[in-house]
Amino acid sequence: MKKVKVALIGAGLRGINYLEYALSHPHELEVVAVAEPVKERRESFQARHGLEDSMCFEHWDDLFQAPKMADAVLICTQDQQHFEPTMQALQAGYHVLLEKPMSPDPGECIRMGEMASQAGLVFSICHVLRYTPFFQTLKSLLAEGAIGRLMSIQHNENVGYWHQAHSFVRGNWRRKEDSSPMILAKSCHDLDILLWLAGADCVKVSSFGTLSHFTASEAPEGAPLRCLDGCPVADECLYYAPDQYLTDNTNWPTSAISDDMSYEARYKALQEGPYGRCVYHCDNDVVDHQVVNLEFEGGITAAFTMSAFTRDVSRTIKLMGTTGEIRGAMEKNEIEIIHFGSGKVERITFGDMGGHVGHGNTYLRETLIRKDLFVVGQIVYPQSTHKSFLEESVH
Repeated sequence: MKKVKVALIGAGLRGINYLEYALSHPHELEVVAVAEPVKERRESFQARHGLEDSMCFEHWDDLFQAPKMADAVLICTQDQQHFEPTMQALQAGYHVLLEKPMSPDPGECIRMGEMASQAGLVFSICHVLRYTPFFQTLKSLLAEGAIGRLMSIQHNENVGYWHQAHSFVRGNWRRKEDSSPMILAKSCHDLDILLWLAGADCVKVSSFGTLSHFTASEAPEGAPLRCLDGCPVADECLYYAPDQYLTDNTNWPTSAISDDMSYEARYKALQEGPYGRCVYHCDNDVVDHQVVNLEFEGGITAAFTMSAFTRDVSRTIKLMGTTGEIRGAMEKNEIEIIHFGSGKVERITFGDMGGHVGHGNTYLRETLIRKDLFVVGQIVYPQSTHKSFLEESVH
């Protein structure tokens, strides 16, 4: 098997996590270059993967101006920084794995897909849920007719109150104009899964949501702009920043607030950076709950709910068919099949797949390491009806 060589554009947490695969499977995948504007992140990634100075770039322009150095690039920049590096990578002859969402601009989605098609290169969006044993098992059960003909789907993405506060109130995805709408930034995984499970094009959609809680009108009386500025409800507030970020646990999400995990650096980050702000006094504008109703060709319907107001960060699903129903809890690694008539109940359980890192490992193995993809130049891109919907939104 030929070892696949990749370059990383954007050495943030997601890119770093994906490419741990190269360290645990060095015979399959090798990282040969990185482009990252933050010096500390670039140097940390360089040291972890043993890269030469000449293979570490401050900007993707510099990487693509150099002679082609890898088979593929993994692009893990922010949502609105996907289009330019993707187009440059495809023009330079690289296969591309692009972190979701593809782009908040429908026109850019079309242009990237067309460029990949013309070049005959792999262009895959990192919808890693398709590669989890949980959702692959659901897909197989539907294909086998385990519940007869699929009629309806109920799916919930339980964001988690603390995750909402970290990523979508204080964090990088808090404003639509700087990233993308919440339903795209957080839930494009889920909408992709619904499309995949339905196995048909979506023909009707309705959706609405709102930002209700994380606003100034909901702030406790006397709450300052920053948690460290003498908050009168510090002892009882669910979102008091020091309780989240100044503990002994420096894993994510704490690892996102500073490149230096010392207590002093984290304290300074709360004094000066976005993660120290009161959640009721931020500049966020993305919704904190939203619903989507979908109808697919053939009459299958789906109802999706995304909500910040849950304890756990999890996904739950119910698939309803003509002869039975399937209930699943992804984070519990449980699937229950209930058969009508007999009342028979089957249960399927899975081992821990390591969260997003585990899903990403399977995704990388299936999209990069398997040789048949490079031979045929597979393009994972919105085709047919999906492309026509994008074109309609552009016009």
